[in-house]
Amino acid sequence: QVQLVESGGGLVQAGGSLSLSCATSGRTSSRYIMGWFRQAPGKEREFVAAISRFVGVTNYADSVKGRFAISRDNAKNTVTLRMNSLKPEDTAVYYCAANARDINTFVRGAMDYWGQGTQVTVSS
Repeated sequence: QVQLVESGGGLVQAGGSLSLSCATSGRTSSRYIMGWFRQAPGKEREFVAAISRFVGVTNYADSVKGRFAISRDNAKNTVTLRMNSLKPEDTAVYYCAANARDINTFVRGAMDYWGQGTQVTVSS
């Protein structure tokens, strides 16, 4: 079993920045593709960003490319999502996720583990 615990959400004005962190426990995070999804009120959960196990290959949703950056520290079993130039439409609950397969299945939402989520609210 793997537990994922998110932190770092909050309220920020449009144009501001936030960093989300996901700490893993139970098994080393280097076994997994890691990343983030988000779900806004009344909308389906959507892919945000993913990062490969070791070489740092990343994948981003078009809506966040150039504004968000994902990174990981396998020694600390953490994954970080740095969010810049935030927009009101980025408001959502952000979920950390882990997949033992590959980035393609990760992007499609086939996860092995999900975190509980952390709220990000961007005011206009």
